[in-house]
This record gives sequence, structure tokens and C-alpha cells, in this order.
Amino acid sequence: MEIIKIDTIEQYNKLYGMTTRHPQVGFVRFNTAESQGTYRMTVGFYSIFLKETKGCVLNYGKTRYDFDDQTVVSFAPGQTIGYTTLDGVPNVAKGVVFHPDFINGTPLGQKIKKYTFFSYESNEALHLSEEERMIIDNCLNIIETELQHPIDKHTKGLVTTNLVEKFA
Repeated sequence: MEIIKIDTIEQYNKLYGMTTRHPQVGFVRFNTAESQGTYRMTVGFYSIFLKETKGCVLNYGKTRYDFDDQTVVSFAPGQTIGYTTLDGVPNVAKGVVFHPDFINGTPLGQKIKKYTFFSYESNEALHLSEEERMIIDNCLNIIETELQHPIDKHTKGLVTTNLVEKFA
């Protein structure tokens, strides 16, 4: 199977029919019942998703990603993800994608490699309590709202740092 290579947020948004509001960070929302088939992709950016339903199977590296609904899945730049739609199960998820350049020179950029949930060895999703899910959902809503406006030097670090540090 051919691997789709997605290096930029804009390429990713075009693939899924989303609007690019910032070239280095994006808010992603999936809410679809139709099949997107089976494919593999390698991305050039970080991704954090709150999976609200188990509408797909993810293969992460060479292993199957273990997740159910209401879990968080995350990927680092350069990793290959296999995706297969589950027929008849809606795929509902939202998340944030951000290019490594977006956090370059920030405290998050200096320590992000320490977060093991971005590692291939971490093939299990982060299973959340209701309170944790609400916190993540709130962070994602803030990011979505923030991306409605230009990101400046004061908010740049807050957008991803707050979300990623909730997992640490």
C-alpha cells in the first residue's frame, strides 16, 4: 500500500477538506459516517486527537493502536499511521495538529521529546476519566476559538503548551 506523505498543515487540511487558518497549527474536527477507506500516511507534524467514537482502526508503526471511544491518540512528526474505516461506525474526533517549527525555541519545544505518548512504543491511547475528557475538550475548544484570530507571540506558546502539558 502506498504511503501518503503529508509535510504541512495546509496539505493535511486539503486532504480532509478543512480550512487552513495558520500555516503551522490547525484545529481538526472529524464527524463522518462515510467510509474513507484504508490508507497509510506519514505526517511532518505533531497530532493530538480526542477520539469520541471508535470509527476507525489505527496502525501505529508496525502495531495496532489500542484505543476505544473517549480516548486521546497522539503522533509525532515522521511517524507512519495506518487508517482503516470501520463500516457503519461514525468517526467522530477533534484535535490539534502543529508543526515542530511552531514550538521551536519554546519550553515545550525543548522538552516535547520527553512526552512518551508521542512514541511508537506507546501503542495505547490515553484512556480518560470524565473529568480529564472535559479538560481536554475545553483545551481543544480554546484552541479552536484562538485559531479564529491571528496567533501572536503572546499566545503562540499557550496554544500547544497547555494541551500537551495536560498529558504529562
